[in-house]
Amino acid sequence: MSRQDDPLAESVQRKLNFFQTLKAVLWAMFGVRKQSGLKNDIANLNPVHVILAGLLFGVVFVALLVLLVQVIVSNMMG
Repeated sequence: MSRQDDPLAESVQRKLNFFQTLKAVLWAMFGVRKQSGLKNDIANLNPVHVILAGLLFGVVFVALLVLLVQVIVSNMMG
C-alpha cells in the first residue's frame, strides 16, 4: 500500500507552523486567497493557531483604530 492510498498518512500530514498560520489568516482578512491555497490551508492549519492568530490580529486592529481616533481627535482639539 502506497502512502497516497493510506488514509492514516493523510491525517498525519505536517501542520503549518504559527507564522505560516499568521500569513494565511492575514490573507483571509484581506479576502484575497486562491482556491488551491484555501484547500491547502483547510487541510494543514492548526485550529489553535488560527484562534490565536485571529485574536492577535483583532487586538492589533482595535489598537490601531484607537490610535487613529486619538490622533484625529488631538488634531481637531489642538
